[in-house]
Amino acid sequence: IPIPDTSRTSALACANSLGLPYREGFIKNRYIGRTFIMPGQAKRKKSVRLKLNTIKSLFEGKKVLLVDDSIVRGTTSTELVQMAFDAGAKSVYFVSAAPEVRYPNVYGIDLPSPAELIAHNRNEKEIANILGCDWVLYQDLEDLEESVRILNPSLKEFENCTFTGKYVTNDVDSNYFKELDLERNDKAKERKEQLETTVIAGKS
Repeated sequence: IPIPDTSRTSALACANSLGLPYREGFIKNRYIGRTFIMPGQAKRKKSVRLKLNTIKSLFEGKKVLLVDDSIVRGTTSTELVQMAFDAGAKSVYFVSAAPEVRYPNVYGIDLPSPAELIAHNRNEKEIANILGCDWVLYQDLEDLEESVRILNPSLKEFENCTFTGKYVTNDVDSNYFKELDLERNDKAKERKEQLETTVIAGKS
């Protein structure tokens, strides 16, 4: 079962490889934006439930394999696992088409601080326990890179900092992450949002 929309191709390939049926078990509300960049955990959790609904007949009494394009904070994944169980699934397994996102991207993508990434300093068993699923499986980074080289053998290196913590500019260290955490964590964003609201209220 893919998490719509971006994981459909991965889920279809997975189903074909395993010889298992492919089913669209979630219906997407297209008026809700990307949840992983929303400020505040409570808002993200609420948005997941508003964004997706289950087709219960595809979950009830079944063992289901959920496929998503990636797992970032784990907020969406945790809610999806619970929704699958709420719809009657006997067992829930979770597959990520991307390797473990363990480090922030510092080159323009607003990923959270390291401490807010579910895979940071955790193994697959620990992640599965947090998600509430039977087990979780990630794409292997070496396999992912090799699959791209099949299309273009001249490629030698990839920008994969979010998976490895190796930054091409060689100027990112633990001190940088401490400053980043203070600036980007949920509490910092909430303070900034409250300050902006206060300023706007003062002008009106």
